[in-house]
Amino acid sequence: MLKIALSGCNGRMGRVIADIVHSRDGMEIVAGFDINTVKFADFPVFADPMEFQGVCDVIIDFSNASSTEQLLAYCEKHATPIVICTTGHSEEQLARIRNASAKLPIFRSGNMSLGINLMCDLLRRSASVLGDRYDVEIIEKHHNQKLDAPSGTALMLADAVADALPYEAEYTYDRHERREKRRAHEIGISAIRGGTIVGEHTVMFCGRDEIIEIKHTALSREVFAVGAVDAAAFMAGRTQPGIYDMSDVIASAK
Repeated sequence: MLKIALSGCNGRMGRVIADIVHSRDGMEIVAGFDINTVKFADFPVFADPMEFQGVCDVIIDFSNASSTEQLLAYCEKHATPIVICTTGHSEEQLARIRNASAKLPIFRSGNMSLGINLMCDLLRRSASVLGDRYDVEIIEKHHNQKLDAPSGTALMLADAVADALPYEAEYTYDRHERREKRRAHEIGISAIRGGTIVGEHTVMFCGRDEIIEIKHTALSREVFAVGAVDAAAFMAGRTQPGIYDMSDVIASAK
């Protein structure tokens, strides 16, 4: 039986993940970590991971970037793999994750959707063909409760494009103070927040007299939760330190 600890268990994504784990054979949630310790399922909830005295095979983190230090400290103490689905980390927090990955197996992805990860591959291929003849703009849309902007997914898509461009791209998040033409090597990233939008990402390659768009729309949070649970199953029992991502999960299923 795969034993999972769920960080952010009382949030919207946490509850969806709990439902998916409950519906699958061979796995269970043995503990939840959340600043809100109200218990809604048949597992205990702790504000501090260190309060948990049981055993878990892997942690799924869908909480807040501020929880990262506590979770990594727990994982280092107990040699526990972790799936970090949380976004909005500072550069200092990202450095902490990288340092911990020298000792621990850590899964991290800006988006847990299989479709988004396929989109990244399509973007690399597109950027390698279109090169510097097309301007790249990214528009991301999320619900009005999302804290970070731009989204981790938008940055993940921008990185996929930038990796394949023949120049060093400049990420531009705001133009309202500029009185100048668009610079040639920009990747523009715009964020929209409203209503209950689960997640929509559009990457535009804008050329002379034509526009190519690659778009992904999430219709429910379940697509991210399924990816997180699949990643947990992949990471459980893994002992080799390093950073893993969805491409490793996809490759393991082939």
